[in-house]
Amino acid sequence: MSLILCPRRRDVAEMLYTQHHSWLQGWLRKKLGCAHGAADIAQDTFLRLMASRDLLLLQEPRAFLTRTATRLLIDDARHKKIEALYLEELAAQLEQAHAPDPAKILEAVRALAYLVSVLETLPQKPREAFLMAQLEELGHDEIARRLSVSTRMVRKYLVQALVHCHDALEQVQA
Repeated sequence: MSLILCPRRRDVAEMLYTQHHSWLQGWLRKKLGCAHGAADIAQDTFLRLMASRDLLLLQEPRAFLTRTATRLLIDDARHKKIEALYLEELAAQLEQAHAPDPAKILEAVRALAYLVSVLETLPQKPREAFLMAQLEELGHDEIARRLSVSTRMVRKYLVQALVHCHDALEQVQA
């Protein structure tokens, strides 16, 4: 991901990185218990910060960094959960002596990777609403409460996510 920042935005991003990177990485290290994972999430957090439209308006940078890092941790946990569930299913199939075709495994992994990349291009709240509905099987009311929006907005987010995924599928098939 390459970002081109105007000089003012670059100065602000550099200042925030200098002032808060060590703190954020330490905070993440305590949460994860892993220095490498903390470094990765910290880097992704600052990439999101630099891409933020509100970079020049941030008044509470640590709050923004903490919230962004927490969301990245949740996304990472979801990705790991999907992978673990797939591996469990794969192990169950192997136990039944029905080893899946390696080509099908590769196809499934590619499909999952593509789905993740499509979902990453969605705006944050529609993506979160979609993942909560699909992975956590939460109802609209609970999603609305977690996202601090109305249930009507949750429905709009879910429709937006489905349309986005449908459009991405049509592009691949074209």
